[in-house]
Amino acid sequence: MTKLFRICSIAIFAAVVAAGCAARGVRIAELKDHPDKYERKTVSVEGVVTGSLGAGSSILGQILPFQSYTVDDGSGEIRVVARSTKTPPRTGSRVKVKGQVNELAVFNGRSIGLHLQENDRKIKD
Repeated sequence: MTKLFRICSIAIFAAVVAAGCAARGVRIAELKDHPDKYERKTVSVEGVVTGSLGAGSSILGQILPFQSYTVDDGSGEIRVVARSTKTPPRTGSRVKVKGQVNELAVFNGRSIGLHLQENDRKIKD
């Protein structure tokens, strides 16, 4: 094996491992129990949409591309915030969301406004 081949193999392996770790699936209860551990990290959650708000692809959605919806994975619920002109997911839809964990504030050690800033969404109806 040449030295260049070995270096390239290691680099490719490291990239694949890093990509797999970057958006690992996490239970919502884990996010709520340990928000400091996940703050500003990209994670993936999968669950059912229990409510949504947003203008989507309408004219208002083009002017104010903001959506918010709640996902429940059976262990808890989390609010997902998205800047998107796509149609927001319907209540009852099964989704897989990848995004960054954020919170508005921490008061007395408790997270206030814990949410996921959406990077990607897949609807699995």
